[in-house]
Amino acid sequence: MTRRGTTTPVLVLALLLLLLGGTAGQAQAVGYRYWSFWDLTGGKWTYATQGPSTARPSDGDVQGFRFAVSQDSQDAAKPRGKADLASAPASAFASDLASDFASICAKTPAQHGKKRVALVIDFGTTADAPSGETPPSPRTACARVPSDATTADALASVAKPLRYDTNALLCAIAGYPRTGCGDQVSATKPTASARLQAEPAHHGPSVGLLAGVAAVALLGAAAVWQARRRRG
Repeated sequence: MTRRGTTTPVLVLALLLLLLGGTAGQAQAVGYRYWSFWDLTGGKWTYATQGPSTARPSDGDVQGFRFAVSQDSQDAAKPRGKADLASAPASAFASDLASDFASICAKTPAQHGKKRVALVIDFGTTADAPSGETPPSPRTACARVPSDATTADALASVAKPLRYDTNALLCAIAGYPRTGCGDQVSATKPTASARLQAEPAHHGPSVGLLAGVAAVALLGAAAVWQARRRRG
């Protein structure tokens, strides 16, 4: 009799712990701190499909780099600048850097046998910086390089020192950050997929949490009813 009487309360407690554990796990998204690489296409930043060591931009191209914590390419932060001001509020950008080729390369004339590549280098925010480091201000540069140069060549001509790991992953631009390369960290913001699933703060608890609480309440009521029935 004692064993049967304690089964339902134990199930209630187990379900409650599972719900609480699931909520806590969702709060700690795992991300990576790294330099992402972007192309400016049609006035908007798109995540590059090649690495800087293999990409070969054309004369007049604009490419960007952004240091940030993100989970993957879907969640990666874009370089900040005027290029995206038409599609996002100005308050979302800490920099008013021009990110069009004409502005960045205005003082760099064309030369025969060479190409000009406009680069936007965004060192990111203090929140995304490694411990003990402060990100430099975002900058732009016009790299004039041989016509067959890669993006890595263009970057090296204007933002040394660069640092790579043994897998050719870009770890640092202009010496930032001093250490680390693609380090795994706990993200300080929800990932893109998490943001789509999250309930707005002013709507109160999420639907999933309310459903879980209701389930616990129903099981609790059932436990009380069964206990009374056995005593009766």
